[in-house]
Amino acid sequence: MSIATLGTTVILIMFLVNLATAGLAVVGARRRDLRLIEGAVRGVDATAGLAIFASTLMVYALLAGDYSIRYVAQTSDATMPVFYKVTAFWGSLEGSLLFWVLLQTLFASIAVRANRLRHPDLIPHVVTVLSLISAFFIGLIVFENNPFAEHLLETPVSGRGLNPLLQNAYMVIHPPCLYLGYVSLSVPYAFGLAALITGQVDAAWQKSVRRWTLFSWMFLGLGLILGGLWAYEELGWGGYWAWDPVENAGLLPWFTSTAFLHSIMIQERRGMLRVWNMMLVIVSFVLSIVGTFLTRSGVVQSVHAFGANPTLGWAFGLLIALLLVVSFSLLVWRLPLLRARGELESVFSREFGFLLNNWMLLACSLFVLGGTIYPTISEYVGDRVVLGAPFFEHYMVPLGLALLALTGLGPLLAWRKSTPKNLAEQFLAPLAAGAVGTMIPWLAGLTSPWGLTCFGLCAFTFWTIAQEFYRGIRVARRGGNHGLVDASIRLVLRARRRYGGYIVHLGIVLMFLGWAGNSYKSEARTNMRPGDTYELGGYVLRHAGLRATEDWQKEMITADIEVTRQGSDEVLSTLHPARWWYFKMPDQPTTEVDRYMTPSEDVYVSIQTVDLVTGWTQMSLFVNPLVNWIWLGAVVMLFGGAICIGTRRQEQR
Repeated sequence: MSIATLGTTVILIMFLVNLATAGLAVVGARRRDLRLIEGAVRGVDATAGLAIFASTLMVYALLAGDYSIRYVAQTSDATMPVFYKVTAFWGSLEGSLLFWVLLQTLFASIAVRANRLRHPDLIPHVVTVLSLISAFFIGLIVFENNPFAEHLLETPVSGRGLNPLLQNAYMVIHPPCLYLGYVSLSVPYAFGLAALITGQVDAAWQKSVRRWTLFSWMFLGLGLILGGLWAYEELGWGGYWAWDPVENAGLLPWFTSTAFLHSIMIQERRGMLRVWNMMLVIVSFVLSIVGTFLTRSGVVQSVHAFGANPTLGWAFGLLIALLLVVSFSLLVWRLPLLRARGELESVFSREFGFLLNNWMLLACSLFVLGGTIYPTISEYVGDRVVLGAPFFEHYMVPLGLALLALTGLGPLLAWRKSTPKNLAEQFLAPLAAGAVGTMIPWLAGLTSPWGLTCFGLCAFTFWTIAQEFYRGIRVARRGGNHGLVDASIRLVLRARRRYGGYIVHLGIVLMFLGWAGNSYKSEARTNMRPGDTYELGGYVLRHAGLRATEDWQKEMITADIEVTRQGSDEVLSTLHPARWWYFKMPDQPTTEVDRYMTPSEDVYVSIQTVDLVTGWTQMSLFVNPLVNWIWLGAVVMLFGGAICIGTRRQEQR
């Protein structure tokens, strides 16, 4: 039996087992039959096992170069390195659906096994929801996009290879991270629906899914950052975020997941926002499906999209409509059970700060969604109107700065109600730090209002976080002989959610600091011949020559660019930007950027066009201040998230 036949058979069996699992769960829940429920739980495990087997077959076919399978011939080639052959698994439409099924079934198995004793009444309904979600994606593979489909006529002797833009180290990690974030949101959604179905809408189910939501949030954030790094180093345009529709798709559930992780604290502490939290769980998962719909339906135009597929577009559209109708119908049905147990006592309270933060995060998500799909809507009613980066930045910059301000305000406000004395004591030092943070760049010559505001808010929020750590460490050192480092570690381990959250906020401050640098970047596009120089942002860039080389996979033209400071002859670095033409896809050249990195800025060079006869080279030159603080801030933010995931059971109790 060929790999293609075996793979197709396994997927068909997986589809049938998955449907049987959903049926056992439904009947077991209705009859309260523990044997049927146990059978459904084992069916979830069996589906995951079949998905692992099918995925292993696909990876083997890619590594072995089985070009009788159309997907392998389209995405793999013998000259590709091994890790890019593995990357081809999720590098195109059919494989990405199988990868989604693999993660979906694995997460379902892990979540059900971990919670079967903790929430026995919810488990059959959780199994039903997760199995039906899996059935949708497996059904797409069975009836529409089988990755094991074979060539009907002649089998090619070699493959076409992976898209050159995807043959990048960041793209090996970036898509799986986004998939991990998207797919894992199905677990909180399944537990939320199970709670609505059974009427067990207390806070217990939300505590169980808090870590799942945090897991999703972390991987969505990591995927977005790696996507920004890929765009920064591969596309050669000097930026990292262009508000591309597919980039936006990953941002949508990240906003709502962030809102949920904040508002769940209010429910746990005050018994408020129970309806709001349930809605955020539903909306986050639906937006993850919306993101998948945007990348696979063809309704948006993007360098990241998998292409147009009207059948998939209709299928995902119907799924989104069904999810919204069923989910919100159950929510309305259970509204009497979701009444808040506490009330908002003052606008000068941490509860109101969190609530305002939630409203703004949801507004950001809805605005980005509306701006992303508006071109498609405008095309249906008339002429297509594309909303570019200036449109999004015009509105999102003030919204982002407002969120940064709330990040600093939240810890300064007391629960229930802040007194005037408390407000004065808490705000005095952070406001002074914010004023200093605004004045320093202004005295240095920065005139951008948004840039100055961002620097000031970064200083304000940083001081707020430092103030909280200082007070906590001072208490931790009291009555003991603990050193500063030891006391800091003890403090974080004793209250991981609180101080892990502050570390997340510190990472966000560092990222905003990097974004503030964008307000005084320098850029130019110029034609240079070997020997020419160009001055930009306090640097002198000299074109030292061109080199033409090739390997077994591609042809390469590389420029040597010497970077010196103005007024100095010392060469700080020699950059080697290049253009690559792959033999299999010469019509898709890639831009290989090079940059001179310092903590304060990047000198960034990319080649656009080259004339080997005359040596004329069209180059894009940038000096990007503080850009590397974005990547550092992302690392700090994810580190804080990891600390929060490790919350001890004693703290939860």
